Amino acid sequence: MNVKIEESWKFHLQEEFEKPYFKELSTFVKSEYQQFQCFPKGKDIFAAFDHCPFHRLKVVIIGQDPYHGVGQANGLCFSVNDGVAHPPSLVNIFKEIKRDIGIDPPVSGNLERWAKQGVLLLNATLTVRAHQAGSHQGKGWETFTDAVIKTVSEKKENVVFLLWGGFAKKKGAKVDKNKHCVLTSGHPSPLSANRGYWFDNKHFSRCNDYLVSQRIEGIRW
Repeated sequence: MNVKIEESWKFHLQEEFEKPYFKELSTFVKSEYQQFQCFPKGKDIFAAFDHCPFHRLKVVIIGQDPYHGVGQANGLCFSVNDGVAHPPSLVNIFKEIKRDIGIDPPVSGNLERWAKQGVLLLNATLTVRAHQAGSHQGKGWETFTDAVIKTVSEKKENVVFLLWGGFAKKKGAKVDKNKHCVLTSGHPSPLSANRGYWFDNKHFSRCNDYLVSQRIEGIRW
């Protein structure tokens, strides 16, 4: 299959694109986009990969679903398009960055600047129907993103995996901790953060400390 995705990822994932489940997934997604309003835009479905080539990858952050409100999703987990109000989880991410390393929250919630530095902002499910959270779950995306995580774990070294909340922890459970740095905490959603499971995890400084210890340039959060 000819999937429009950044070339270095295409090289590593080509076998996945040829599997029956992915062909069924592609048929489903095309049908959904033809019949309903879906997010992100078609050109942004693989944006997480397009902005973060495989050879530049340093950090993986795992989300669940794209935002399902109009104009929010841009293909990067937790990220929103320029000019869109910051969703509650993103607000708490920026608050923790301020507490941890003193950087003030940016005006834009677009995290492309992280991706371009080597942060793979990977949702488990890459598409969603407008206003219907979880509507594209169980159709094959999870199998694909499991394969992505497995590929990174096997073929890279010294990647930092930031696993926030129970879902992300399960998704990243098979990452080889002998080769990579795995940091876990509660989810940045208000429900989790207000119970004390998110703030002061210091993941952003700990991530950079690890990268620097491996002689890899840290992320400008």
